[in-house]
Amino acid sequence: MSSLNRCFNIGDLKKKAKKRLPATMYHYMAGGADDEWSLRRNSSAFDDYQLMPNQLNDVSKVDISTKVLGCDLSMPFFLSPTGMSRLFHHEKEFAVAKAAEKMGTLYSLSTMATTSIEDIGATIDSDKMFQIYIFKNRELTKEYVKRAKASGYKALCLTVDTAIAGNRERDHYYGMGIPPKLTLKSMLSYMTHWQWAFNLLRNSDFKLANVSHWDTSLSKGTMGLIQYVNSQFDASVTWDDVAWLVEQWDGPFVLKGSQSVLDAKKAVEAGCSAMMVSNHGGRQLDFAPAPIDCIAPIRDAIGDSLELIVDGGVRRGSDIVKALALGANACSIGRPYLYGLAAGGQQGVEKVISILSNEVKRTTALLGCKSISEINKDHLIINNQIK
Repeated sequence: MSSLNRCFNIGDLKKKAKKRLPATMYHYMAGGADDEWSLRRNSSAFDDYQLMPNQLNDVSKVDISTKVLGCDLSMPFFLSPTGMSRLFHHEKEFAVAKAAEKMGTLYSLSTMATTSIEDIGATIDSDKMFQIYIFKNRELTKEYVKRAKASGYKALCLTVDTAIAGNRERDHYYGMGIPPKLTLKSMLSYMTHWQWAFNLLRNSDFKLANVSHWDTSLSKGTMGLIQYVNSQFDASVTWDDVAWLVEQWDGPFVLKGSQSVLDAKKAVEAGCSAMMVSNHGGRQLDFAPAPIDCIAPIRDAIGDSLELIVDGGVRRGSDIVKALALGANACSIGRPYLYGLAAGGQQGVEKVISILSNEVKRTTALLGCKSISEINKDHLIINNQIK
């Protein structure tokens, strides 16, 4: 843990992750689509909102716990589904799931994980969510639902913004492949990151644990990730398919990857429980708006019909507080915990959760609120308009 003691914020952990990872892996984690405008805007948009405190309130005890998707969380954020955690640390998804359980928040497993649904189900007893796509092969989609139910997952999350894969140019520049391959171009970077390379040699199994039994093209290296997405994910999916999957699951159901008021209204009609307002971390459609900017219009349009989760750009606990003030029920984080994972495995992920939860608690107290339930739009200054 000593190597993490000098990490005081998410930016520090990002720097440490960059030092620990070969360039190919780091840029796969950190990159976005096309010009990466949405990637940058996801975080910078939070700067458009200022916080207005009210003083002389008793904040000797501050409660930041909440309930989202029927899950009791110790903090108003949880861990988003992210693919292929084994790329960043040999402890892979196990480290992230254990950290979430220990710290009292929700872990989300991706379909594109390097650990199976069943193995995570057997590893943690706390609440967890499985993220799913609708594949061209509907039997595969139905199989995932059955496996997630059998393994005790609390919620199902459907990602809908990947009809085709985004144009992630960093992957081309740095030669990203699954499984990772040593080439002349990447050799120096791998050699100078000896810890990562050593763990690769010790355990080179990079298979997509939930997909490989249906299709071995990725694990064998005969098909790139982008090719796989474009060949297997169903671009013909409609709201009828969402309603079908909601019925198949029959539990807390999250729609991830929509940002518009229209989609929010349709999500309510389809029977969704929640909406993760997300542009896929800026990795799909570039120039899509920042999730934080979409929350207030959606909340105004649908009232309390859906739980709203800001997914994207969170780097400070104050970002989370701003999202709550705008009407979000919670936030979810992806890259921050991957930085922690790369920097220090499970302890690195715990460090990220601890930093953000402490920042949320401190910001809430400094606003003059004794619980996050008291945070509202009156605590925000928008467009420099002081009320």
